[in-house]
Amino acid sequence: MADLGVLVPIAVALIVGNGLSPTAVLLPAGLLYLANAFVYGLPLPAQPLKAFGAIAIAQGLGADEIAAGALLIGAIFLVAGRLGLLDAAARVFPRALIRGVQLTVGLLFLQIAWGLVADPPKAFADYSLDSSWALPLGLCTLGLALALKRLGISLALVLVGIGVMLFQAGNQSELGPSPLALPSLDTATFVAAFTALVMPQVPLSFANSCLATADAARVYFGERGERVRPGNLATTYGFANLFAGSIAGMPVCHGAGGLTAHYSFGARSAGAPLVMGAALVTIALTAGAGLAAVLPAFPLPLLAGLLAAAGVLHIGLLRDLRGAPNWALALLVGVLGFAVNLTAALGVGLALWWISVGARRLARPRLAGSGV
Repeated sequence: MADLGVLVPIAVALIVGNGLSPTAVLLPAGLLYLANAFVYGLPLPAQPLKAFGAIAIAQGLGADEIAAGALLIGAIFLVAGRLGLLDAAARVFPRALIRGVQLTVGLLFLQIAWGLVADPPKAFADYSLDSSWALPLGLCTLGLALALKRLGISLALVLVGIGVMLFQAGNQSELGPSPLALPSLDTATFVAAFTALVMPQVPLSFANSCLATADAARVYFGERGERVRPGNLATTYGFANLFAGSIAGMPVCHGAGGLTAHYSFGARSAGAPLVMGAALVTIALTAGAGLAAVLPAFPLPLLAGLLAAAGVLHIGLLRDLRGAPNWALALLVGVLGFAVNLTAALGVGLALWWISVGARRLARPRLAGSGV
């Protein structure tokens, strides 16, 4: 249950704002949870792709662009996982660059959260509060989510939101799955998805979904975490997103933060992902048809507060950076990615990083020759 504070607000935004099928949104996450239980036997998480999701929500991208991005990123990770390319790829993307991407994602979440309370989307208009009420309630939600995060307060807030939603619009719910449709794809859609969604997400997923998750599993579970290797994680990640893309659903990933959250709340076995996976699949197949009508009644202040908390926590990942050059690179990439776009920011960041690496290598022979 530790992932719901991030999963629910992103899923709600993709369904209500981007027009994705509720069943298509929930099924990939539920099936990845079940795969984690059976393949790894440990409480590995299934989370939305954060950079991908934040950009898709902020730009209002449709189901076809999201599906194309999911198919591309699924293929990339499946091939990388099977060919053992993860370690080589990790060396191309320094930690400061990853942290810069995470800063952009955090800022995008904060921007989206502000928009939810200051200028609510039309889809939520029938149930939205005046901003004079919505903003204070959103700030209270943010404060609670941050101050009491170790006590699982996000789950409690999600349950409160679900209760309010059902009270206001429960009579509009329908049984059965929502319609699934194959995406309409062409070359232009794939190119747009690659530049806008895939390029910003790839370095983040290599570092967090595969490398950091494998490391965290070894730390928490010792020999039991042996199967949680980067290549295996990339493979399950890849299959999950190929499936998500084929039904125009929500792209999903593993994540070191989600594993830490599950472990912190006492999960030690496959039980947690089994319960989460079964619950999500059941909701997708038995109640998906009514979710699009019911979800606009989810309280926007709670949704905004939870998204803002995810943004603040994402920005907090920068705290492990050391040295002014790393901080400068992360801030440059993060701010440029937020103000312009992440593709340009990644290009500039990588160029500066490799220029600095080359300069240091050229300087070493001179220092050695001078006897320093």
